[in-house]
Amino acid sequence: MRYVLDTTLLIDHSKARPGVAELVASLFAESSDLYVCDVVVAEALSGGDAIQRATIESLIRALEYVSTPPDAAVWAADSRRQRRASGPRSLADAIIAGVARFHDATVVTRNPRDFEIQGVRVLGYG
Repeated sequence: MRYVLDTTLLIDHSKARPGVAELVASLFAESSDLYVCDVVVAEALSGGDAIQRATIESLIRALEYVSTPPDAAVWAADSRRQRRASGPRSLADAIIAGVARFHDATVVTRNPRDFEIQGVRVLGYG
């Protein structure tokens, strides 16, 4: 199985949100590919205090970093254009969904609707 970890998971992990550490541990325990992409890194590190940021950076280092391929970026733009008011709410979510689709991965997120509306597989929590 392949997973793209969404920004919500990295931030919730850094804030010790109940159940998130166990979810992260279970993902690492599986024989899975765990990805983080450029958009998630930028979003996750754009806030929080020094301790939260260090926790996020540590988790990022343990994941496989993938850049947004051009085909995924085009798909994200098309996804936003086609759905307009129905979603996704942000360009970032569209790009994360595009990366997941490109890598045939499931997005792990606290906000499953943001990705389900785009037709990508989701593992929701929270």
